[in-house]
Amino acid sequence: MSRYFPAFLDLRGRRCLVVGGGAVGTHKAEALAQCGARVIVVSPTATPSLAALAVAGRLVHRQRPFVERDLRGCALVVAATGIGAVDGAVAALARRRRVPVNVVDRPAQCDFIVPSVLRRGPLQIAVSTGGRSPALAREIRRALEALFPPSYGEFVERVGEARIRARAGGATVAARAAAAEQVVKTALSVGRPGD
Repeated sequence: MSRYFPAFLDLRGRRCLVVGGGAVGTHKAEALAQCGARVIVVSPTATPSLAALAVAGRLVHRQRPFVERDLRGCALVVAATGIGAVDGAVAALARRRRVPVNVVDRPAQCDFIVPSVLRRGPLQIAVSTGGRSPALAREIRRALEALFPPSYGEFVERVGEARIRARAGGATVAARAAAAEQVVKTALSVGRPGD
């Protein structure tokens, strides 16, 4: 049994804190920014990629060590310094404030874990091993990339547009569901959507 509940969070406009400006912190900050979160990175140093994201206005980089007040108003926190004592302190302070925290590479200290994600437009497939083997989750995601080429993103967009039109046309819920299922089955029976 897994201790984690799979969910997708809407973080648009919500303040998310990443503590650590190395490669892992940069990756986490970029993923949060892609979701529309208001990302604050606290770290005395920054990778060139992180600095570029800050210059582009995609996140805020506070070039200093973490302090407890950084947690104010945060929807979630990622501790990614790679220094056990620092990440543990960030986690303890976040929990005290009831802010969910992810401590990179320390699943026992996490309130949530971040899966390996395949993105094809609005289609997102998340793979998790419950923190036991992120490398295995990445390999499974890579295998899924061949099964779900980029054209799936466009297909999901078209199916979504058809759903909106069906709603506007006054069709019943059952009729809309049947029509959507037929569109999907037809597309899948002739090959990969969009090919």
